Amino acid sequence: MKRAFTSIAALGLLASVPAQAETVAEFYKDKTITFIIGTAPGGTYDAWARLIARHWPDHLPGKPNFIAKNLPGAGGIKASNYLFNVAPKDGSVIGTFSRNIPTRAILNHPAVKFDPVKFSWLGSPELTNRVCIASGKAKVKTGEDLFQHQLLMGGAGAGTAVSTTPNLLRALLGMKMKLIEGYKSATDVVLAMERGEVEGICQTYTAFEVGHPGWIASGKVNVLFNIEPNPIPGTKIPSVFKFIKDPEQRKILAFYSSNVELGRPVAAPPGLPADRLTALRRGFDGVMKDATFVKDAKKQGLKIDPLTGEEVAKRVAALAATDPDTVAKTEAMLKKLNPEFTDTVQISGVKRKGRNLEFSLKGKTVSVSISNSRTKVTIAGKKAKRAAIKAGMTCKITHLGPNSRAKAVACK
Repeated sequence: MKRAFTSIAALGLLASVPAQAETVAEFYKDKTITFIIGTAPGGTYDAWARLIARHWPDHLPGKPNFIAKNLPGAGGIKASNYLFNVAPKDGSVIGTFSRNIPTRAILNHPAVKFDPVKFSWLGSPELTNRVCIASGKAKVKTGEDLFQHQLLMGGAGAGTAVSTTPNLLRALLGMKMKLIEGYKSATDVVLAMERGEVEGICQTYTAFEVGHPGWIASGKVNVLFNIEPNPIPGTKIPSVFKFIKDPEQRKILAFYSSNVELGRPVAAPPGLPADRLTALRRGFDGVMKDATFVKDAKKQGLKIDPLTGEEVAKRVAALAATDPDTVAKTEAMLKKLNPEFTDTVQISGVKRKGRNLEFSLKGKTVSVSISNSRTKVTIAGKKAKRAAIKAGMTCKITHLGPNSRAKAVACK
């Protein structure tokens, strides 16, 4: 009896001792981390993500594998919503998406379903600047010229920085930028510049340099200014803030341009175990200093100028703390710049099972995207799926312009 009691007591004592917690190395051993990329393949975000994914295993305990997965949609909002609400919160899924995403959340974009402050920010491989560029053939050679001559700017769809930036500068500062929409990406806008359809574009400085090496140095294009408060170091490019006339203009433009300071942010879902978050952050920092990684980045024309995860988190928090009055004024201005349009058209093309619709608008074929969850689709007055829309149907489409997501589609 005594021996039995002693054995039972010993078992009870063992049961009261907590199990050894799983270490980071044990968790990641033989694991595969999914790296979500919120853009289509081929762009700068995609290039950075795939390059980082190749080197990150060497800087994480357990050396997990990485697999890159593109999840484009709604300018990065689709990937952001997935990472915040759906992806496992254990460190097995991470992602990268547009630096504009936190600003869209603060400006109450209707499709946003996340709090940017709560993401587990891991770092950024580069810092860049957004610039406005004019063809060397245009009358506009400097920022000052925009108050005398009109510059035809290419747009990549309502809500994109390519489209919003020239519209904002026209409304806020009176610069004579006329936006021509209908292009699917910044790359398409630059091709249109070569064809003479448009004369300028606003996009990031590094993306333009990587995509079109030698154009700036040769004078094929002129960089008019960058849109952040300080000029780009090491260049003669001025800041657009030299044209600011009052404090309110400064506040709005500073808020609009502040997301550029987030670089190419990489994040994980909120609520990660603290030790795994630390391991991911320090692993990211290790990649940025890896000699082979640095060499590979140079080969791809990518310039490393990293931020730690803690620094990105700090900058997102500062962005979210922008005074409500400035946010409200910026939101009201952007809504005026991106008004809704309602057009009754005949559908000429249906792609990807209704995800994209093509139709003629003012003599030009344009397209809009259709979301099963965010676009109200009806056929003959009854609720329908986007896949039910067919070429030849006459539809009333409410949208923000070419290449935007339709708010509603009512077909006969």
